[in-house]
Amino acid sequence: MPSEQLPNIFELTPLDPKFREAPHQVLDDLRSQCPVYREPAAGTFILTRYADVRATVSDLEMWRDPLRAEAAAVFQRRLAETAVTGEPRAETTSILMLDDPDHARIRQPLARALYARVAKGRANVERIVDSALDRLENEPEFDLMSEFCVPIPIDVIAAILGVDHERLGEFRDWSEGVIQAVNPFRDAAQTEHMERSRAALTDYFTQMLALRRKAPQDDLFSDMTRLQAEGLPISDTELRINLSALLVGGNLTTTDLIGNAVRLLLTHPDELAKLQADPGIINAVVEETLRYDPPVDITSRIASRDIEVGGCPIKTSQSILVSLRGANRDPEMFSDPHRFDVSRKHHPHLAFGGGAHICIGAPLARMEAQVGISRLFNRFPNLRLVDPEEPPAWRMLPFFRGLQHLKVSAH
Repeated sequence: MPSEQLPNIFELTPLDPKFREAPHQVLDDLRSQCPVYREPAAGTFILTRYADVRATVSDLEMWRDPLRAEAAAVFQRRLAETAVTGEPRAETTSILMLDDPDHARIRQPLARALYARVAKGRANVERIVDSALDRLENEPEFDLMSEFCVPIPIDVIAAILGVDHERLGEFRDWSEGVIQAVNPFRDAAQTEHMERSRAALTDYFTQMLALRRKAPQDDLFSDMTRLQAEGLPISDTELRINLSALLVGGNLTTTDLIGNAVRLLLTHPDELAKLQADPGIINAVVEETLRYDPPVDITSRIASRDIEVGGCPIKTSQSILVSLRGANRDPEMFSDPHRFDVSRKHHPHLAFGGGAHICIGAPLARMEAQVGISRLFNRFPNLRLVDPEEPPAWRMLPFFRGLQHLKVSAH
């Protein structure tokens, strides 16, 4: 592919109409003709081939912190612009952007506490899903995104954290605000919303941590303050940053996973029929959705040493963006990759990334999607799109793929 025809970073986001409507037309061309290339505007290498992407995200020596990227890595450096000179790095960003030893110091105990909550939390997820479905019982038509897909993940992560139910509306707004931290193309209004939301979350989490120290409850706030009291070397600032990141991760991506799965099932009636005939395949339905239409487009790494990927030399501190979406449709790994097939015998998809930075919320997202999708179609077996001819209304947030709305009829 001639260099002048290679897409720039904007053309690999939903801000570009072609990519928004048909991302795999772009990604297929890249993967077959130029699977590794340097995009000068962003100052980063872009990878689309499964083998290259998996090797890169699984490489435990790769860096994640954008501060370690070369000056030319404009995209990465934009993600680091909130860093405060002189402050410990772990007190300015979450584990999403940290390297070891801080990454392991914070992630490992947080993950153990979170996974223990998830392991005993299925009944709570079922209760939250059923409550959402009860509210829709007498609605002939509704927007599945706003009425079901959005509130469920935020209610679940809020319950795990120990958030007051009365504050959920505020949390939804704050979550939408802080997610703009991962949008390098945000405008002034989005930046203002992000900063306002960060401040609100900081204040609320400060109050909650103080309350749980005095009166522990059965929640993640209490788990972490108890670990601190037992000697865990994590500061309150680090806790606030990473619990906020959990809130964001529990909102947007799981919302999009559920919404994308429901849309795929409604537009592929043969696949939906398989699920309705055998509800036990719900795990396979969720995994095929993650492969076929994942909520996250990319992740990134920074070369910690001189390496070669696909015959292309990459120098220390150069930035690498990997297309999780492109890798998950690589025909070298998946037969007939553009077919949504819930009976597919799965090779490992890369929707959650990999290596030390594999998505910490993956077990929770899977459980929420399994419960939410199963119970939705059990309650509303005749669920259908209000207008099957209406094109999908994809959101415009770069590097994420989810629906603005999904209008359905339940009867």
